[in-house]
Amino acid sequence: MTKVEVTREGGHIVSLKADGHTGYGVEGEDIVCAALSSIIQTALLGLMQVAGIPVEFSRNDGDGYIEFTVPTLSSDKRHDADMILDTMMLGIADLYETYSDFIELKF
Repeated sequence: MTKVEVTREGGHIVSLKADGHTGYGVEGEDIVCAALSSIIQTALLGLMQVAGIPVEFSRNDGDGYIEFTVPTLSSDKRHDADMILDTMMLGIADLYETYSDFIELKF
């Protein structure tokens, strides 16, 4: 099971930690794990490369671990981060709705 923990402050997502493989399928063929990973990593890339936000992150693919923290931002950058992170949460929530036996979601 993948445990996803999202931290909000003042209504804004400020960090995310995802740990573990979902166990939906065999390693390398697990579509739920791949989908969840893609959603999170695409959001992280969007923050850094599209919005230009210097996000601190760590990742260990073998363990199925990724964690990132969004720094304090100006209102313009916070708006950009919110758009990306709220979209990420829509994807995670949709995946969780169908595969809650394999994903634990905490706020």
